[in-house]
Order: sequence, then C-alpha cells, then structure tokens
Amino acid sequence: MVHEALHYLLPEKNGIYVDGTLGEGKHTLAILEATHGNCKVIGLDLDREALDIAESNLRNHSGSVELFEASFSDFDSILRSLAIEKVNGILLDLGVSTLQLKGVDRGFSYERDESLDMRMSSRNPVTARRVLNEYPEGELSRIIFEFGDEKRFARRISRQIVRRRPLETTGDLVSAVRNALPSEEIRRRKRHFATRTFQAVRIEVNKEIETLEKTLSRMPEYLKDGGKLVVISFHSLEDRTVKNKFREMKDSELKILTKKPVTPSERELVSNPRSRSAKLRAAERISRG
Repeated sequence: MVHEALHYLLPEKNGIYVDGTLGEGKHTLAILEATHGNCKVIGLDLDREALDIAESNLRNHSGSVELFEASFSDFDSILRSLAIEKVNGILLDLGVSTLQLKGVDRGFSYERDESLDMRMSSRNPVTARRVLNEYPEGELSRIIFEFGDEKRFARRISRQIVRRRPLETTGDLVSAVRNALPSEEIRRRKRHFATRTFQAVRIEVNKEIETLEKTLSRMPEYLKDGGKLVVISFHSLEDRTVKNKFREMKDSELKILTKKPVTPSERELVSNPRSRSAKLRAAERISRG
C-alpha cells in the first residue's frame, strides 16, 4: 500500500522520516522519490538479508538514507545516536515479508518442510522449536487462541503438539494441526488450515504485539507538531492493537486521520494478492503549543 502510505505520510522536502520496517526498501524509495531525494530516511530492519537488498535498491539515494540492523522498537535510541530530536513522519509496515516467507530454512511457511525457526532476527535466542517443545500445554493453548485467533480448536492443537514432541520441522507442526482438526473443518477453511497456528507461534517468538504496544506509546514524543504516524497491519490482532493505542492517545497526543482502516485498492489486489488483509491507520501529532 505504497500509494496510500504516501497519501497520509505527506513527505516534505528537507523532512526526516523513519521507516521502521524497511524490508527491501520500497516504501523508503517512494518517500525519496516523492521528495526528489531531498529528505532523510532512517531505515530499520531486523533482517540482515532484507537490509542488504534494500541497500542495493536504494544505492542511487545513498546520501539520503541511513540503514540500521535493528527493530523498530529501537527507533528512539537510534535517533538519539544521530542527534535527531524530532522527525516529520514514522512508517511501520508490520508482519512477515515475502522475502522471509520464501527464505530458505526460515521456518515461516507451511509450504516447505524446514527447521522450526520463525525468528525475524538471528540474534533472537527464542525459536519456534523452543516454543513448541518447551512451553506448557496451557501456555501453548493461550498463544494459539489469542495470537492465532483459533477460538474453537486451540486446546486440541496444543494437546497434539505436546503429544508429538519433539517437533523438529514445519512439517511436524503441520501434521500436529492436521490431526487436531476435524476433517470437515480443514475442508471448510479458505486459507491453509495451519495458517493461524503458524501466525500465533511467529508472534510469540518475536514478541510482536508486546513490542508494537510499547513502541507505539513512545512514538508521538519523537514527532514534530503535525508529524504523521502511519501503520500498516496484516491481521486483526495487529490492527486492534494499533486502533486501541491510537484511541488511548487521541486528543492528548494524536489526531486520528483514519476513522476506519484503509484497505488496498482493487488494482493492488490484482497485482499483489498478499495485500488482501492489509489495513492502514494514520494519525497526526497534535501541536504542543
């Protein structure tokens, strides 16, 4: 949703922007092109492979970008290290990227049998294998229920996981979910029957919701008056977290620009089917007088 992100971010010449989820650099490139390279973008990403690709994609604007192997939750310490007090805008494009889904032996996808990893950063000591093999059954059930939105079958899935320990590969996890679900439920689901469980485990491994909540609370402090905060989420739990944090800060720190989440255009859905679940919310820093 590059076009929609730019619409709300409104990049300005000589502005300073944080792309907290750089990926391959598409949003950063769009910001730079919108200002004809006359702005500064600080790009953050935990994924070293993504950073290398972004650096190549942004080589024509190398003087206008600074890239860091870091989580978006580290944005404030990085800004301080650069002696930057306020920025004109912050952009977050959450979730797992196509690069990570297709990455060999990353464990994000149920489409290949590979090791249970699911870490956004190799520096994270917690892997999916550790979560699935060491967490108590009750905790696994809670994670699958809350983070996977698996309302009816979380307990059955967690029970199967515990019975089949040790799980070593994504194929082992897919088999556990398959055996936990009734056959009619598997046939009924529009998406792969293990999607929710994979999502839940990935969120737990990377502490995605906890990190998002804490970081959003700190971001308005670093926005200039009128500065924009734009967040793109890809599942209901992320979107609900963004909506609730924006509401908490409404009128005191932020003016909400999107009463309802903005969704992809028909044109984008055709060119990028994975964007079907994307929701964009935006807010503006209220003047501090």
